[in-house]
Amino acid sequence: MAGPQPPPWVHAAFLLCLLGIGRAIEIPMDPSIQNELPQPPTITKQSVKDHIVDPRDNILIECEAKGNPAPSFHWTRNSRFFNVAKDPRVSMRRRSGTLVIDFRSGGRPEEYEGEYQCFARNKFGTALSNRIRLQVSKSPLWPKENLDPVVVQEGAPLTLQCNPPPGLPSPVIFWMSSSMEPITQDKRVSQGHNGDLYFSNVMVQDMQTDYSCNARFHFTHTIQQKNPFTLKVLTNHPYNDSSLRNHPDMYSARGVAERTPSFMYPQGTSSSQMVLRGTDLLLECIASGVPTPDIAWYKKGGDLPSDKAKFENFNKALRITSVSEEDSGEYFCLASNKMGSIRHTISVRVKAAPYWLEEPENLILAPGEDGRLVCRANGNPKPTVQWMVNGEPLQSAPPNPNREVAGDTIIFRDTQISSRAVYQCNTSNEHGYLLANAFVSVLDVPPRMLSARNQLIRVILYNRTRLDCPFFGSPIPTLRWFKNGQGSNLDGGNYHVYENGSLEIKMIRKEDQGIYTCVATNILGKAENQVRLEVKDPTRIFRMPEDQTAKRGTTVQLECRVKHDPSLKLTVSWLKDDEPLYIGNRMKKEDDSLTIFGVAERDHGSYTCIASTELDQDLAKAYLTVLADQTTPTNRLAALPKGRPDRPRDLELTDLAERSVRLTWIPGDDNNSPITEYVVQFEEDQFQPGIWHDHSKFPGSVNSAVLPLSPYVNYQFRVIAVNEVGSSHPSLPSERYRTSGAPPEFNPGDVKGEGTRKNNMEITWTPMNATSAFGPNLRYIVKWRRRETRETWNNVTVWGSRYVVGQTPVYVPYEIRVQAENDFGKGPEPDTVIGYSGEDYPRAAPTDVKVRVLNSTAISLQWNRVYSDTVQGQLREYRAYYWRESSLLKNLWVSQKRQQASFSGDRLRGVVSRLFPYSNYKLEMVVVNGRGDGPRSETKEFTTPEGVPSAPRRFRVRQPNLQTITLEWDHPEHPNGILTGYSLRYTAFNGTKVGKQMVENFSPNDTKFTVQRADPVSRYRFTLSARTQVGSGEAVTEESPAPPNEAYTNNQADIATQGWFIGLMCAIALLVLILLIVCFIKRSRGGKYPVREKKDVPLGPEDPKEEDGSFDYSDEDNKPLQGSQTSLDGTIKQQESDDSLVDYGEGGEGQFNEDGSFIGQYTVKKDKEETEGNESSEATSPVNAIYSLA
Repeated sequence: MAGPQPPPWVHAAFLLCLLGIGRAIEIPMDPSIQNELPQPPTITKQSVKDHIVDPRDNILIECEAKGNPAPSFHWTRNSRFFNVAKDPRVSMRRRSGTLVIDFRSGGRPEEYEGEYQCFARNKFGTALSNRIRLQVSKSPLWPKENLDPVVVQEGAPLTLQCNPPPGLPSPVIFWMSSSMEPITQDKRVSQGHNGDLYFSNVMVQDMQTDYSCNARFHFTHTIQQKNPFTLKVLTNHPYNDSSLRNHPDMYSARGVAERTPSFMYPQGTSSSQMVLRGTDLLLECIASGVPTPDIAWYKKGGDLPSDKAKFENFNKALRITSVSEEDSGEYFCLASNKMGSIRHTISVRVKAAPYWLEEPENLILAPGEDGRLVCRANGNPKPTVQWMVNGEPLQSAPPNPNREVAGDTIIFRDTQISSRAVYQCNTSNEHGYLLANAFVSVLDVPPRMLSARNQLIRVILYNRTRLDCPFFGSPIPTLRWFKNGQGSNLDGGNYHVYENGSLEIKMIRKEDQGIYTCVATNILGKAENQVRLEVKDPTRIFRMPEDQTAKRGTTVQLECRVKHDPSLKLTVSWLKDDEPLYIGNRMKKEDDSLTIFGVAERDHGSYTCIASTELDQDLAKAYLTVLADQTTPTNRLAALPKGRPDRPRDLELTDLAERSVRLTWIPGDDNNSPITEYVVQFEEDQFQPGIWHDHSKFPGSVNSAVLPLSPYVNYQFRVIAVNEVGSSHPSLPSERYRTSGAPPEFNPGDVKGEGTRKNNMEITWTPMNATSAFGPNLRYIVKWRRRETRETWNNVTVWGSRYVVGQTPVYVPYEIRVQAENDFGKGPEPDTVIGYSGEDYPRAAPTDVKVRVLNSTAISLQWNRVYSDTVQGQLREYRAYYWRESSLLKNLWVSQKRQQASFSGDRLRGVVSRLFPYSNYKLEMVVVNGRGDGPRSETKEFTTPEGVPSAPRRFRVRQPNLQTITLEWDHPEHPNGILTGYSLRYTAFNGTKVGKQMVENFSPNDTKFTVQRADPVSRYRFTLSARTQVGSGEAVTEESPAPPNEAYTNNQADIATQGWFIGLMCAIALLVLILLIVCFIKRSRGGKYPVREKKDVPLGPEDPKEEDGSFDYSDEDNKPLQGSQTSLDGTIKQQESDDSLVDYGEGGEGQFNEDGSFIGQYTVKKDKEETEGNESSEATSPVNAIYSLA
């Protein structure tokens, strides 16, 4: 008799454990394979669940899908078949399931409201869209009503109810006066969330305006205004009593009784509120009282969530964004003033619509393989799970012995071609539902190669290389590599085969050249491809350029001789100071050298020779020092030319020990520049033969030093001397000295563990060099294990610097250790490093994406955090893809180019800015890890409100004449809303004087204006801006052209009003007055005038006495003197002095020379002659001016 059977869940658990080690097939992205393989339908695009449409436009219900063969589409409406062909207004887009309902020929959109669902079908299955609830936007008119004036006593509370007409979606409420002025709100007067306007206490100034409730409807972009309320406030004091208005306690001064707070909303002492997980919780408390109460918020038993809580409406509202279960509890608001306090308690319950824990994914299997579909969701209440296949309940589908349902999981065993189907998982509770499609596809595909055939790979000797061989097949083929068509499978030793088919050769040798064949095999056949590998010699500079010192004007040659593979094209180029060298007329570049003629100071610097082929390159650097011209030497040593030191010689090794040796050398000639430093270099012949490395440096006064050594290195040393001119040539090498071996004293550094594929982890490290190997056969012991499981260590011995761990779970932490080992033993215990296996694309999209419009150019986003197990890697960022769908302005073309905004780290909110105002946008969000983007979230649509326009274009100011100025402009490039007009401000100015500003407003269609000038001299400055209902936009400023004489006018006006100019004029006037007074005094006293010498001023040619040298001093009144002027009445003005000779002789000091000439010193006369020499007129003569005053 059989024993008791175990319960079914035991079988399910056992099967799940078995399935956990299996893996599904990945379809390559190659389009040729994508188009050839059979594929059940997949929904790629659909409208939102609650689809509200504009009644003025045609209705569009989106449904797009892919599959092979291409799917066909049909719809249901209200769970009944919707016959598209019978309705002339309804059509379906070609190669798509999108419905278009056209109302151009009439019809009512309301007739098509209902619940729609799209079915995409081909011969392998049927996929379903969400149930799309179509509703037509409504903006009903406000009922007409006559409102009596509201009479209220000053200090009493007041509520003005809005009661807007029900719209779809709900309208945005705001309060304004009947003259469209916004109502100023503060903690005393504010609008509640329900749209009502609350006055905590009424003041007499509140009746200065009326109050009208306005409702703005989203889709129709209309604003409806309710008839305004008029307030009549009963008061004991008139409002214009300024003494009371400015009183520090205005309430008591005006006779208003002070009152303790009481709640206007909500009523009572307690209330409750239910909110859905992921949405915003808004709690509101509005209180009355005199003075106006202050509101404070608290949570019982804890603090408010500081990262999610913010206060709104002057602390009357508390908003908690993206609530979760921990936000449940009791909150209370406390209203207080100096008369007392009162509080209201709100009990908050958080429920949840279904949200994904693990969404089912498409399953691609080979015949005979096992797999599973998992549909795991959570919610409050706990959602129920319903499975469907091809759109029909699973219970009514034909039985399938290879399929077993275990709650939220469907298990498939030994799948066959007939098992292809599309499965739907519908999880729902009273708050919503989630619907997901996942197909099961069974592929039977023989192996095929995905890369080009017979590729040629060229690689440099001793390098590492990878030969790629991408392949595909179902079942997954096994891959083997062969060389030259014979021999065994290549794997191990110098070869390593990766899971993706690539063959890595760790160190290329000459014998590795040949033809490599990769063969992919499964039960349906095999496919092969060949790769030809050519090994090339490396490019090496065997004669490097050397450091040189040269005088200006000499010629320098830098050698650069190269050895390379003759089958590769060699290119030799030069750098100067690490920048490309320009080869000018003074330079000559040859294959093996660079010659510089006429060296100049600008040639000073480093020169790098780069020898390159298409596969590799080598470089060498030298330094050129240019000596300046020497001045006269101050001593014999300075007069001698300086040069680089000669090389050291006669190197000798003594005091040989296991870990040290003494090196002694004889210095070379310093060439008139003292040696400042010795550089000791070494070379070893095991790992890098022929390569010299710096070992240590010593002062120039030292010629013997003890060198520390590493174990198991065959050393050879050389020495380089350095002075201020440069470095010497290296000395001849010393004899070799090999140290004994030892176990490694340290382990390799920079150990990392990173995935290169979703199911592997590549462990890498920096290999140890020759001086740290400490012995032969240096190798590395690599250990790893899962961090969480604390399982036993896996280990492998590696000779390279990397190892790939395969078949790893997606992005799990591993503990990694890498230990050095040689033939003498192991190194110290290594440190443990944490690495991660490879990442896969995220499996989930952000949910409950909330879009809140901040202003006309920015929105805020909020979303639910995805579960860490769905990220499948390191969460880099949340990313929003958004695009401008259309403008709200008709006939305005917009670019629908997708843009993105990134939010780094595990954030739950962000801001998207630089949007275009007055536009319709769509937005999707994804999770991004190191592998890439995850699936896209549900598309969100939002509309940016009106903004201010950009500046008017092509603002032109013309001046056809001196009486008028003509202005012309074009409409703004970006209206950002409906233009309501233009504002023009202009001001006349003349120099520093500025006139009164004038303002003109124009209608949206006006683009021209003429200004009548007040005067022909002033200029005008014009500032023009466009405006919408939001306000004025960016302004553009222009000035009128300058009048012809404006520069002169400005200079005259500016100078005449300057303080320095006024002071200068006063100083000149004072100086002239002093000069006149001095001249008058001297004239009154009399003076002795010198007789003009003949040689100073010759007489006129008409003087008849010039020849005999006589001089006539007679007074001829009737004869004009030289330089005299004629007055306006024709008389002769007196220019010279009319004093007689007797007058000159007064005083007895006059004398005659031997030739009879008269001599004497008369300074007044001399000054007068100088004035005559300048031909001064009577008006400028100070003496005549004094006479005129007399």
